Amino acid sequence: MTVLANVFMSAGDPDNASLAKRPPETDHEAGDNGNTSDKKKTRPALGLAALGIVYGDIGTSPIYALREAFFAHASIDTAAASVYGVLSLMFWSLVIVISIKYLTVVMRASNNGEGGIIALVALLNPWKTEHGSRRYLLMLLGLFGAALLYGDGTITPAISVLSAIEGLEVVTPAFTPYIVPITIAILVALFSIQRQGTARVGAWFGPIMLVWFATLAVLGLVGIAHHPEILAAINPSYAAAFFLDNGFAGFLVLGTVFLVVTGGEALYADMGHFGLAPIRLAWFVVVLPGLLLNYFGQGALMLAHPDTRQPFYALAPEWALISLVVIATAATVIASQAVISGVFSLTRQAIQLGQLPRMRIVQTSRQSYGQIYIPVMNALLMVATIGLVVGFQRSDRLASAYGVAVSLDMIITTILAFFVAYRWGWFPRFAGVVAAGLLIVDGAFFGANLFKIPEGGWYPLVVAGLIFFVMATWRTGRSLVRRHLDEQSEPIETFVDNIDPEIQRIPGTAVFMSVSGQKTPAMLSHHLRLNRCLHERVLIVTVHVMDVPRVAASDRIRIEGLADGFYRIDLYYGFIQATHVPVGLRLCQEFGLEIDLDATTFYIGRESLIPDSEVPGMPVWRERLFAFLARNANSATHQFHLPTERVVEVGIQIRL
Repeated sequence: MTVLANVFMSAGDPDNASLAKRPPETDHEAGDNGNTSDKKKTRPALGLAALGIVYGDIGTSPIYALREAFFAHASIDTAAASVYGVLSLMFWSLVIVISIKYLTVVMRASNNGEGGIIALVALLNPWKTEHGSRRYLLMLLGLFGAALLYGDGTITPAISVLSAIEGLEVVTPAFTPYIVPITIAILVALFSIQRQGTARVGAWFGPIMLVWFATLAVLGLVGIAHHPEILAAINPSYAAAFFLDNGFAGFLVLGTVFLVVTGGEALYADMGHFGLAPIRLAWFVVVLPGLLLNYFGQGALMLAHPDTRQPFYALAPEWALISLVVIATAATVIASQAVISGVFSLTRQAIQLGQLPRMRIVQTSRQSYGQIYIPVMNALLMVATIGLVVGFQRSDRLASAYGVAVSLDMIITTILAFFVAYRWGWFPRFAGVVAAGLLIVDGAFFGANLFKIPEGGWYPLVVAGLIFFVMATWRTGRSLVRRHLDEQSEPIETFVDNIDPEIQRIPGTAVFMSVSGQKTPAMLSHHLRLNRCLHERVLIVTVHVMDVPRVAASDRIRIEGLADGFYRIDLYYGFIQATHVPVGLRLCQEFGLEIDLDATTFYIGRESLIPDSEVPGMPVWRERLFAFLARNANSATHQFHLPTERVVEVGIQIRL
């Protein structure tokens, strides 16, 4: 799919996409050397790294998941039958949702090695579709799913760190007044270090999480040793009996049982960083055994002490409580870091595909392109996360807001994955049966979580609605701007043919950024009319952001000579690659076109948007919102990494 850049708008323009059957293979530039033996040698190392990035969220669920399953519902007692039933539900949730759905089914939908809901949407090539068509509706569904992840991105750090610090209350109730202040201090420190990047501390993530999962396993084994019969809860008949005994109240418990699988989306989203095999290795060898042992250990403890309010911390002896709180806090900080980094990556993909305004993106590592920092998103996440801690005060209250967005997002992922399988011809009937079965499970979790909405579940839905509305306003506004520019422009070939042969040509190269490469950039027309001269070499450059994660360097550039020193140049990038125009233009010399970047001037447009109720388009209040977003968007100079000392901006007024 081809996504055309706009000087004013984002680097991506999905509305001009062309349909592709399936993304091409990854290339060397993508970081894939194609050496299978090397990959096998590094698989354990990648699996260790995946522990710190992929499994942080799901790995910290034992701190609060079983506690919430019982004590968030007054009608559920802690009798042995209930303990067996809840543990059975947790076991089969991990098996069905994580082991089967994500690791076996969904992660087969790889977009050139990348995963995540944006990559999944891109596989359907929905950008150039008519309003109301199936692919257009799937695009909207996928974008709403992406918006839901922003709500999760604020809840995860809040509930994870808060639940870990609450362990201090088990040591002594004297810590109770300081739980919230300590949590806020940790969160402020966490968001403050984001600008430094995670390259250095990231090396410690995997080993720390390995220690964490080992701790979970050891604590669980200690609990199981006292009541080994608890392992019988693997039998699904206990889950069925739990529903029969508790009726509607038992169904509501699914909303808290769902906490054991939150973080499942991270497995798919981070597939491009580690690959499917290391993620599977880490899950089946370390994560799943550690989680199951700890959940069953907590269940065994509750058989002996039904009134235990903190079953996770109660597994540890008193002398180890402080150490457990420390390592739990470290694990929750790592889980929060992974979610924050995921929000940054999701935002960059949305910007590249033209779904959000341009934002300043800081690359924090020269070795890893995935390590970025987005100041605006970091500030918004910090304010929202701290606001949640202050507003809810306790992790058990915050748990009421957790799950609604993630469960709905999982439904959307299942639907999109089915249509990808159908489009690729992957046994459509079998795929339909599998998708239907998974949707039943996803739907049950979502239905149970719906009852959390009055108690806090409304929050992620409101956040998702706001983000989705901003996306829709930005996308529609860009369409109006593009329509105006098209109406005011003539084909570039016509412009070149009509140039006065006596016009003065000055030494050097001029680069004019173009939306499509077919129309004359407004900056070029203004420049010629005002200055009555042209450079001896004029490049009409269009940046195309494809709906694959990476484009090989060998496919980066296409050059077409027009006439009289004019060239049309197309630069192609994947939606996770930096649109670095000067670097791309250096490739021109391979085609015999020598460009001295030190003698090159870049011309970009600076549109002044004027909302006008008399011009057909959006309501005036939405046009004002779009104009506000445009004024505060990152400049095209930074978006395309242009040298600021060689950039000339041309102002253009546009009535919306």
